[in-house]
Amino acid sequence: MSRRGFLRLAGAACSAPAFLSHYRALAQRKMGQYRITDIKVMVLQGPRTYTLVKVESDSGHSGIGEAYGSPGVGVKEQVLALRPDFLNKDPLEIDVLYTTLERRTDGSAHSLMRAVSGIEMALWDLAGHILNQPTAKLLGGRFRNRVRMYDHAAPRNMLDKASCREWAERVKNDPAGFHCHKFGFPRTTPATDRFRDPANRVLTTKELDQLRRGFENCREAIGFEHDIMVHCHWEYDVRTAIQIAEAVAPIKPLWLEDPLIVDYSESWKRLTEMSPVPICMGENLTRRQGFKDWIINSACDILHPDLRNSGGFLETKRIADMAEVWGIPMATHNTGSLVHTMATVQWAASIRDFIACETVVGKGDWMDKVILSDKPPIRGGYIELNDKPGIGIELNRDVVEAHLAPGEKWWG
Repeated sequence: MSRRGFLRLAGAACSAPAFLSHYRALAQRKMGQYRITDIKVMVLQGPRTYTLVKVESDSGHSGIGEAYGSPGVGVKEQVLALRPDFLNKDPLEIDVLYTTLERRTDGSAHSLMRAVSGIEMALWDLAGHILNQPTAKLLGGRFRNRVRMYDHAAPRNMLDKASCREWAERVKNDPAGFHCHKFGFPRTTPATDRFRDPANRVLTTKELDQLRRGFENCREAIGFEHDIMVHCHWEYDVRTAIQIAEAVAPIKPLWLEDPLIVDYSESWKRLTEMSPVPICMGENLTRRQGFKDWIINSACDILHPDLRNSGGFLETKRIADMAEVWGIPMATHNTGSLVHTMATVQWAASIRDFIACETVVGKGDWMDKVILSDKPPIRGGYIELNDKPGIGIELNRDVVEAHLAPGEKWWG
């Protein structure tokens, strides 16, 4: 049908001037001429802080993401400082918007990655709503319809077998059904307190033996139906990291995480080559440029980015694609709210070689109710994807407003 014929048929439904205006708007939309009208931020307060980002458009749709929370010093201010760079831009040109931030004359886009990442993920949620498609599909499609999650459940005293048995019983009966757990070393005696002393990068033979016995107690109690990850916090020198890997090797951990300092050195490659267990790292790295040395030098076995640090959905997918060339799989760090957890699940579904996603939700408390849903978010240790647009969530306003940080308002 010609445009003229279409206008004649439409005349009975609305006046010509009104319809022409509507038709021009539809034609403009068809060409992709949407515009970002605003970017808003609000911060939730719980055990951590959670920085939620909202991108609004003139299509009437909006998208939600989450920038980094704890530590979240200045992140809200960074998001708002970047707001002018996005206003009146096409929200569907996500890669263009992300990439051209590098052209800022003050060079600040790189230093504001926690804010940039949150905005980028909100844009993908917005794109999903505009196009009526889940974010995972827009990222290329799903390799899985559910994503394995892991928690931080740990025994009160790893050196006490009774305590380990109590822990095993508790996690096996957890309603969320987690079967993948990450935790660090015991802090049950003055000697083992030194494991987390940032001034001490070396462990004694006695401490290494305590570490070995503690994790062996856990494995004996839980069996091999559950996976265990051994969590470090960038404390150790390379020699000690190798000794730790050897000490925990009998329990066959899924990985040993962050044993060395964050910055790249040849020591990471040496550790990975000598370790009898997989080495995992990456939560503090940003952009492909930050990950490249670990990838091209095979200096780790598993990459563990946090999408709130690494650049959001597309940039982190590029990191995963680069890692796949070297046979390095992905997992994800995630200490964000249920909003970021659901966003990360969308990303994880689009990654071919993915292991598990960290989460601090699934405890049955208010955080599980931040989004509207008639069922718990985690069941059987997995989050099932839905077919809703974007990241597939709608905020529960009553719960969110009840847990806003001091001075915050609903998208204030």
